[in-house]
Amino acid sequence: MGTPELISPRSPRVAAAKRLTRRSFRGKERQFIAEGPQAVREAVEHRSDGRATLMELFATVEAAERYADIVDAAQAAGVRVHLAPDEVLAEVSQTVTPQGIVGVCRFLDSPFEEILAAKPRLVAVLAHVRDPGNAGTVLRCADAAGADAVVLTDASVDLYNPKSVRASVGSIFHLPVAVGVPVEQAVSGLKAAGVRILAADGAGDDDLDDELDAGTMGGPSAWVFGNEAWGLPAETRALADAVVRVPIHGRAESLNLATAAAVCLYASARAQRASGGCRSVTSN
Repeated sequence: MGTPELISPRSPRVAAAKRLTRRSFRGKERQFIAEGPQAVREAVEHRSDGRATLMELFATVEAAERYADIVDAAQAAGVRVHLAPDEVLAEVSQTVTPQGIVGVCRFLDSPFEEILAAKPRLVAVLAHVRDPGNAGTVLRCADAAGADAVVLTDASVDLYNPKSVRASVGSIFHLPVAVGVPVEQAVSGLKAAGVRILAADGAGDDDLDDELDAGTMGGPSAWVFGNEAWGLPAETRALADAVVRVPIHGRAESLNLATAAAVCLYASARAQRASGGCRSVTSN
């Protein structure tokens, strides 16, 4: 496809990419930044609404050589590829140690109605989650556990925050994500679709181990995870079919959000797949 040309730091393309670090511009352009080789590699392969998700690629000369397979795949897909000086990538990536490769991608969130129509069996609902790193990590956990979808409520962090995208390590491209859904609508829609609602709360009346022992987790379920500092409000807990706590067997005061989400999602995944056994990680 030929060697991409070195782009000027003053180029309008660079300025447009830098603006996507701000939420207002991401929403206006419906574009976001994916940073690092894993995320960009996934973006190259992803399509949304019949269109390629990756629109543009910036890479340093060194990164373009190191990740030549990504650059070649992007060019073969018709993506504009630019070589950029280190200082350009440093500004666009906003990380302490940039990895030298950044993609500009189209928004890829799914309508909540489409998620319901697909009859999901395992869903993670992020209600009032404000930390972008936690949101991205929970998305990664949901992907690893084989969840069918993730829902970010209207009170949660922006899915396309660069920190969220980085923390997902490419999982943002793997499963449907609905954004901006009021928590009441998310719960009522999932219940109508036959999904049991489980609110994760350290002070929950039901113990996760007891739920597993009772055999109540084999059916479709959605876990609702709350704010990192104050958990789920009483009105949200009241919407759930059960409020479940992860048992603390040692002396730790609590688990952080992402760790608790991983435990809960894997517990449901195991219960749902008990008859046929869990998938091997190496078989994915």
